Amino acid sequence: MIFNKALILCILLLLNGSVAASDEEIVLAVNQNIVESHISRSFSRQIFSMKARQWANGSPVVVFVLPDRNAHHLIFAKEILETFPYKLRSAWDRQVYSGTGQAPREVANIDQMMTNIANTPGAIGYLPRSKIDGIKIRMVEVR
Repeated sequence: MIFNKALILCILLLLNGSVAASDEEIVLAVNQNIVESHISRSFSRQIFSMKARQWANGSPVVVFVLPDRNAHHLIFAKEILETFPYKLRSAWDRQVYSGTGQAPREVANIDQMMTNIANTPGAIGYLPRSKIDGIKIRMVEVR
């Protein structure tokens, strides 16, 4: 009986955490040196599948992502890229194992994502809209 109550409590807490994370709008975030104010969904998919390696001005793209099971990562993949996280992971693994590319740089949490985007020229990632400061980190609209 106690086990059942504990299990129900754990499930409710997990559901509450994922609902809270999904309440925030996730947006593409870039380093201040990126001049683009918007990019196409197709180009954003190329960037996050590690196929696009340069911005329009020729500077290298540096991609940051959260862990595969992170709620923000799930929302980002489904809503912005309109794909599934496992498809991204499959593309990254294929490039790494074939020696034709590399996986994006994985960060542990939103705070690390903010720090890395702010301090890395050419960086792109995703953040809750409320975390965009407009100074070191800018939002890029996906069209």
